[in-house]
Amino acid sequence: MKNNIIEKVVAVALIGIAVLLLNPFHFWMPDMMVIGMLAGALVLFGVFASFILREDSRDERDNYHRTLAGRNAFLAGSAVLIMGIVVEGYAHAVDPWLVVALIVMVVVKIVTRIWTDKNL
Repeated sequence: MKNNIIEKVVAVALIGIAVLLLNPFHFWMPDMMVIGMLAGALVLFGVFASFILREDSRDERDNYHRTLAGRNAFLAGSAVLIMGIVVEGYAHAVDPWLVVALIVMVVVKIVTRIWTDKNL
């Protein structure tokens, strides 16, 4: 239970730093502050990823919930990337990182599915 609270705090902190990096309030940020926030975001993402990698299911219901969460996260992430590609496509300036991120998500999903069907 203790790790669950830490995981939520790390997730909220990661979201907070990500929002601040978007500079929604148009604050002027010195370069060192931005670099520090980028480093903090990287560290927090690493900690958050470690929580995800250490997940284990206790029963079928828990396994289903984790699968559903992963599926919803994949669909939400790919939907946001598609919307970004479409919006930037109308401006005739599609950012290659959006396309690369979408391709990586889809390829990893397919490869993981093929590997698990074959080996598990």
